[in-house]
Amino acid sequence: MTNIVFMGTPDFAVPILRQLLHDGYRVAAVVTQPDKPKGRKRKLVPPPVKVEAERHGIPVLQPTKIREPEQYEQVLAFAPDLIVTAAFGQILPKALLEAPKYGCINVHASLLPELRGGAPIHYAIWQGKTKTGVTIMYMVERLDAGDMLAQVEVPIEETDTVGTLHDKLSAAGAKLLSETLPLLLEGRLTPIPQEEEKATYAPNIRREQERIDWTQPGEAIYNHIRAFHPWPVTYTTHEGNIWKIWWGEKVPAPRSAPPGTILALEENGIVVATGNEMAIRITELQPAGKKRMAAGEFLRGAGSRLAVGMKLGEDHERT
Repeated sequence: MTNIVFMGTPDFAVPILRQLLHDGYRVAAVVTQPDKPKGRKRKLVPPPVKVEAERHGIPVLQPTKIREPEQYEQVLAFAPDLIVTAAFGQILPKALLEAPKYGCINVHASLLPELRGGAPIHYAIWQGKTKTGVTIMYMVERLDAGDMLAQVEVPIEETDTVGTLHDKLSAAGAKLLSETLPLLLEGRLTPIPQEEEKATYAPNIRREQERIDWTQPGEAIYNHIRAFHPWPVTYTTHEGNIWKIWWGEKVPAPRSAPPGTILALEENGIVVATGNEMAIRITELQPAGKKRMAAGEFLRGAGSRLAVGMKLGEDHERT
């Protein structure tokens, strides 16, 4: 029986591990990132893949730096015939890539060579794409640059968020792996090199990218909000205070005010001018130090001092 080592960390990878087990493959070990402190008490929380592996009694390794010999040698001790990765979070060393009989393959959430990197789902929505997908490819020492074995397209709906699209792509990746592995193990696949000139990148999200730029067109801001929902969440500022913007809607509006200007205060939202004639109605927000709430609730409470004509996003953040 083929000896598989699975490497993955977040929720995205869990259905893929489950599919391997459902299909009857022998997963000799799971490799995932170390537990991380979360919350005010900084309690150590295990990665979702670790939780799933322990449910099935699979040995778990949690290297801090997989490229260090003493750490990758622990993986090699399981004598893998194949390594399957999905959102593991570290670049594998040459020694690991070359050891398995069937190589190392990765389940990546984009239509490579588009959106190589750690945040392809966010960028697919943020860039206003109408489709994305999953690619299974051989791993190499360059980021998401290996030859492709299989691909499947997944449409992006107008209402998709990074949360809903994440779940669709995770399920699509599990199904595609289930279909691809038998062909790979039987030697019936022809790897296809990626077209380097078409490569684009989706690096991990930085804090400054979470801030809404009201000078952008309304359609772009809407894509930004849903691309960061429910994590890490966009934000704007008002009088030096941060507002997390959990959700918003596109609404037509005459371009009669500078971007960021509050155009209307309504029961169901705060209408804000953008860089074109498509305004954004903020429907759900979280002021600094407050709970997440509907805009109507905010306007009846802490936001009761807001007025049409006030500006969002121009001031400096308080430290």
